[in-house]
Amino acid sequence: MGFLRLDPMMVKLIITVLLATFLPAKGAFVPFFEWLTTAAIALLFFMHGAKLSRDKIIAGSSHWRLHLWIMFSTFIMFPILGLLFAWWHPLPLSAELYSGFLYLCILPATVQSSIAFTSLAGGNVAAAVCAASASSLLGIFVSPLLVGLVMHVHSDAPGNGLEQVGKIMLQLLVPFLLGHFSRRWIGAWVEKHRSLIGKTDQTSILLVVYSAFSEAVVNGIWHQVNVMTLLLIVVGCLGLLAVVLIINVVAARAFGFKRPDEITILFCGSKKSLANGVPMANILFPASVIGILVLPLMIFHQVQLMACSFIARHYRKLSEKDAQQNADAATAAND
Repeated sequence: MGFLRLDPMMVKLIITVLLATFLPAKGAFVPFFEWLTTAAIALLFFMHGAKLSRDKIIAGSSHWRLHLWIMFSTFIMFPILGLLFAWWHPLPLSAELYSGFLYLCILPATVQSSIAFTSLAGGNVAAAVCAASASSLLGIFVSPLLVGLVMHVHSDAPGNGLEQVGKIMLQLLVPFLLGHFSRRWIGAWVEKHRSLIGKTDQTSILLVVYSAFSEAVVNGIWHQVNVMTLLLIVVGCLGLLAVVLIINVVAARAFGFKRPDEITILFCGSKKSLANGVPMANILFPASVIGILVLPLMIFHQVQLMACSFIARHYRKLSEKDAQQNADAATAAND
């Protein structure tokens, strides 16, 4: 039952939410945390840009059918399911939480965990690196546009789509590109200190969550969300993830992808990025709604990690079984 263990990042998120609940940022601390959060996010995307290797991207970029389906799953199928979910209202949740579900459906895929699970399961790692990186980069443009297109009825996001894209480019894309173009000078140092990037990643997310939930606590979030509501969000996340996983497996087999590519489609086309989603929400939405808006995303993050951990182990066992059968067949043929 190891796959049921809480992800360490989820534990940190829970602690951060509790800290914001009992010690929310108020008064002069609010602008300070806003400045600190903006700086941390810029550093995060600078580091991600410096970490991205062009050689790995080129190695996995030729598999266009696979990448086309992953982008379709991430930026078309997922948002359509989110719209259907918000329209259907199958669970007794508030409009703000349904907006949160819709927002998570709009986001790009994760990078680190998508690649890690693909590797663990015996998938096409080069293609996963390319697909996850492309999804993360495209998300900087596509996700704000989708927010403007499909969430204008559901949220109070300020400004129009182009204005939001401009903010995203300035705060996320520019540091990302600066980091990537600096790779020739700092690439070796970045490779040597990858754990530092992970800490930067987590720190920026925790800062945004603390600031968002501080504002949400001041605005009475815990009068809107109770234990039953949290359980219903878990149910919604499980249902949404199950539908996407099933569609991706069926599509991969229908289109004739081999198992390594099927694994890549499953893990790169069915996951959503907390690392991109929380900073992006900080730019796209008013501070008063961010706390409740990212709650489904935070829970979905844990649900997808547990589910994908179990699925990756299942694929790994299948690969080991096939390898053993091939070895036994080769031994029998030699005899």
